[in-house]
Amino acid sequence: MSKGFKRRDGFEGEKLINIPQKVWKDAIEKDPILFPVYVSQIGYFPKASFHYRERRKGCEDNILIYCLQGVGYYVLDNKRYVVRSNQFILIPATDRYIRYWSDDEDPWTIYWVHFTGNIIDAFNKSLNISLTKGPVNIPFNEKTLEIWNNIYQTLEMGYSTENLCSACFCLYHLIATFLFPERHINAEKNESGDIITKTILNMRNNLGKKLTVEDMAFMHTLSVSHFSNLFRKATGMPPIDYFIHLKMQKACQLLYSDGAKIKDVAFNLGYDDPYYFSRIFKKYIGTSPEQYRLTAKNAG
Repeated sequence: MSKGFKRRDGFEGEKLINIPQKVWKDAIEKDPILFPVYVSQIGYFPKASFHYRERRKGCEDNILIYCLQGVGYYVLDNKRYVVRSNQFILIPATDRYIRYWSDDEDPWTIYWVHFTGNIIDAFNKSLNISLTKGPVNIPFNEKTLEIWNNIYQTLEMGYSTENLCSACFCLYHLIATFLFPERHINAEKNESGDIITKTILNMRNNLGKKLTVEDMAFMHTLSVSHFSNLFRKATGMPPIDYFIHLKMQKACQLLYSDGAKIKDVAFNLGYDDPYYFSRIFKKYIGTSPEQYRLTAKNAG
């Protein structure tokens, strides 16, 4: 850490918006349901020489910092971390000591967002955002920067309810690109390296077939048990259940848009017995195909 000049901001080419607390207080009082989590500050610091920030009593916000280039450091609860290019850190709201700064020789370029809300602790717990996670590697993704810019430009246009709401909805999308990056990379680029994505794409391309777990595991030259564990860990459900969910999703689309007979929808999705298909549909969707079609058409 530099022993010389230190600064919190004021970098050439920087972008910085700090939304006044009163703005959020008024917005939340008016429409609390729209703002469970919201942006409190957002910024971009290019080649941030001598950047230094110390928070002795922690921060009431979550702090998301994405290092695009260069090197930085942070100390959290007496543990020191190095942050390099194509890494991000997500520090949850805490009362623990925090300090972060830019490398003297190769200062970091960072995009960052502070966000908070009345449910922030529950939000962090549900997403396993913890104090001990440390820096996370992330592939460069232009979509992430597009979303960040969208939030920034929206807030630049003023603090109308529409702008605040748009920024908050985009915030969820931004967080998702960091926490679930494999879901936000172009599918064709990601297909060869990601077993789960490749499996799901294969499911989608074969909704009319009766794929087995053995078929899916064989595709990746994995044992059934190992493949099933990987898939369940990534998606939260067994492979066959996921496949059936995709079939039922397609069934909903066909029932709504095509006006096809139920037996034809069943056949197109690999079910020879339309009555069995109807039972599966009701189990997963909660209503019969006939009722779904009627309700969906009326809703439209």
